[in-house]
Amino acid sequence: MTISAQLSTGKATPGSGMQPLRGLDGRPVRVLVVDDEPSLAELVSMALRYEGWEIRTAADGAAAIIAAREFRPDAIVLDVMLPDTDGMDVLRRLRSDGDHMPVLFLTARDSVEDRIAGLTAGGDDYVTKPFSLEELVLRLRALLRRSKTAVETDSPVLAVGDLTLDEDSREVHRAGELIPLTATEFELLRFLMRNAKRVLSKAQILDRVWNYDFGGQANIVELYISYLRKKIDSGREPMIHTMRGFGYVLKPAD
Repeated sequence: MTISAQLSTGKATPGSGMQPLRGLDGRPVRVLVVDDEPSLAELVSMALRYEGWEIRTAADGAAAIIAAREFRPDAIVLDVMLPDTDGMDVLRRLRSDGDHMPVLFLTARDSVEDRIAGLTAGGDDYVTKPFSLEELVLRLRALLRRSKTAVETDSPVLAVGDLTLDEDSREVHRAGELIPLTATEFELLRFLMRNAKRVLSKAQILDRVWNYDFGGQANIVELYISYLRKKIDSGREPMIHTMRGFGYVLKPAD
């Protein structure tokens, strides 16, 4: 599926079935996404967050340079065409600062000259628009491995506070207690945990967990959130919170 098709449907298709990547110190991989199209930047960010990575975005070159210096990403997804400058100038500035993180260019230009210019500026790879999110994720994973800024880990376990989810065994525990979940509850919880501390809208949850195939039940998200709360939060400090007018967020108990 191309990025243009995904923008019209809201559907994303990140890579799956691969070993998780972590930073060299065991923390989540950090990626800076730089693009002035908000819908595209959000779609790419969602796909990368689903990999369990920490994402920050910037909409122009000046903001990208500031974010890179503060966020210290392991990799950057960088649009060539930005409103205040171009991505190649941004990369030259970062390289002059001594930053050597891998950079994946997003470009609408596919000529040999453009590719050479991007590589000469210090880019490591490029994806031509329109592109599939799965291809972008795979290219970025390959860059992270080659640059040795991230390593594969054998652990399939997500952990937020005292809540753990094993993606292989599909077992969920809170404070050591096994919590049985249905397949849909498991997918919903996995999405919440992969985006811990981040407010997720109902539309985002519908897209990821149900792909909008929910039989016309407008309250399906509220229904399954209530199911999860009864199993995860009942008798304990709550971890799943409603942000009125925005959506839901899962975070460690206070």
